[in-house]
Amino acid sequence: MSETIPLASYLFTRLRQLGIGSVHGVPGDFNLELLDYIPLASLLWVGSVNELNAGYAADGYARIKGLGALVTTFGVGELSAINAIAGAYAERSPVVHIVGTPSRDTQEKRVRVHHTFNDGNFTRFAEMYERVTVAQTCLDDANCAAEEVDRVLRECLVKSRPVYIGVPVDLVGVQISRARLEISIKIPETVETPATTEAISQVLERIYAAKNPVILFDGECRALGITKDVHSLIESTEWPTWTTSYGRGLIDESLPNFQGVYKGVFDDEATQDFFSKADLVLVFGPHFSTTNSYASSAVPKTDARIIFTDTSIEIGSTILRDVPARHVASLLRERLDVSKLTPYKTSPLEGLTWHSEPTHTFVKVDKNEAITHAKLWTLISGSNFIRPGDIVMGETGTSGYGVREMKTPANVRIFTPVTWLSIGYMLPAAQGAALAQRELHSQANGAANSSESRTILFIGDGSLQMTVQEISSIIRHNLNVIIIVLNNDGYTIERAIHGLKEGYNDVARWKYLDAPTFFGGAEDTYTATARTWGELERVLGVERLLDGTGLRMVELFLDKEDVPAGPLQMLMDRERERTMKG
Repeated sequence: MSETIPLASYLFTRLRQLGIGSVHGVPGDFNLELLDYIPLASLLWVGSVNELNAGYAADGYARIKGLGALVTTFGVGELSAINAIAGAYAERSPVVHIVGTPSRDTQEKRVRVHHTFNDGNFTRFAEMYERVTVAQTCLDDANCAAEEVDRVLRECLVKSRPVYIGVPVDLVGVQISRARLEISIKIPETVETPATTEAISQVLERIYAAKNPVILFDGECRALGITKDVHSLIESTEWPTWTTSYGRGLIDESLPNFQGVYKGVFDDEATQDFFSKADLVLVFGPHFSTTNSYASSAVPKTDARIIFTDTSIEIGSTILRDVPARHVASLLRERLDVSKLTPYKTSPLEGLTWHSEPTHTFVKVDKNEAITHAKLWTLISGSNFIRPGDIVMGETGTSGYGVREMKTPANVRIFTPVTWLSIGYMLPAAQGAALAQRELHSQANGAANSSESRTILFIGDGSLQMTVQEISSIIRHNLNVIIIVLNNDGYTIERAIHGLKEGYNDVARWKYLDAPTFFGGAEDTYTATARTWGELERVLGVERLLDGTGLRMVELFLDKEDVPAGPLQMLMDRERERTMKG
């Protein structure tokens, strides 16, 4: 074996070592030579229809596989993707953005080339990315290129946020030492320090003294790498446990002590009362955006909470620093003595309803009644349509709020709007998630196209129009994706916020079910529509929908002012009142 390797091969081999099997992106003249090296590293090239969609797809892929990669060209390409990278930063998705840049000679001579502002400045785009990535490098020296690549990739893993690597075209094929490839890139190991020991002692003291404790599991547990340890604590304590929408599907939701999403002031009275009386709330991996915390009303009160974050523990208003959650969660699981826990005086689950029988079933509804959000999500949950192993995604809007309410089997990953809320994100993300899911399933079972691994996307008609072209990538790579379009004739979530009757919240009325064939799918691609409960029940029982492979698409029709209960209903009621007065 040669002692050297082309720089591009080094980079893509590193990605392969870290578990990446596919690279998303769009070709451009400054990255074409770079792309030649992707198949040489046994990676699949996924050419998306545009850079924004490619960024969204790489994000969705990363949330399932643990790391994603995106390749664009300099300037126009990278700026088209920056919105997706910003969203990945906000929601802690580890995406490696590789940018093919002009040659070092062109940059040093400040040549006025295309894809620039025609002023000889080649640094401004990378400077923009400094604000939405946790580590950056613009390679300019072959002698230290390997070290730079490794440094940036390590930061991506440690921080679980996007990073930026610029590769000049004249460095792509330059030979560098391959020796570092023998050294694995790992998250640095931690050792117990006096600060860690003291923090664990204080936490255990509060745990053993608690009489009405609960657990709140949030989505940054994935980024912190503590999901398994926290899951073990949830099982061993048997304490009532809630999650946020961001945390849905990361733990086994069939556990008897799991109680669904805590919705603060939008929750039922029994749950609010129970939560408010808790004398201890263990909060793991918090992400208290207003969307994720129901306008901050689901944030536990300060005096009762212990919050575990990246490098600190907050006990009430006291912050204990330099105690990384990744290490602390493991130690807490090992040292917790469940025999010292104070038992609840009465059943802690009394009055809580997550595991109760569904309010609505197809047996109980009028088959001729029009589909509404009030029953839709309960009916889908109770129909056994969602299976273990599925990925379920709800786009920003009514779909995202509806999916939060669904009760799903164990081992179902759920994606809902968290913080960035870029409309159109979920469709390309579904492509990336489905691809990652297929790779994982293939590694485990050797059946790359198995119908057992499905990605189910609920998306509104307005959002679908934003990124609809990515259906072509789903078809091209034969991914098992079921798209359920909620056609409510425009931007219903925006109508609820402002402009109930205004034309700016309308969209063109597309023939959505023609999309599969328009984008290259087979003429017999499964499609269906439903306007009533009877029609929906029939569709959800069709074998081709349930057990088929590839793309399937269903269109549901709802009233343009119909929204799920909770925050959107509150907004809609307020906007209706404002409109009537005005």
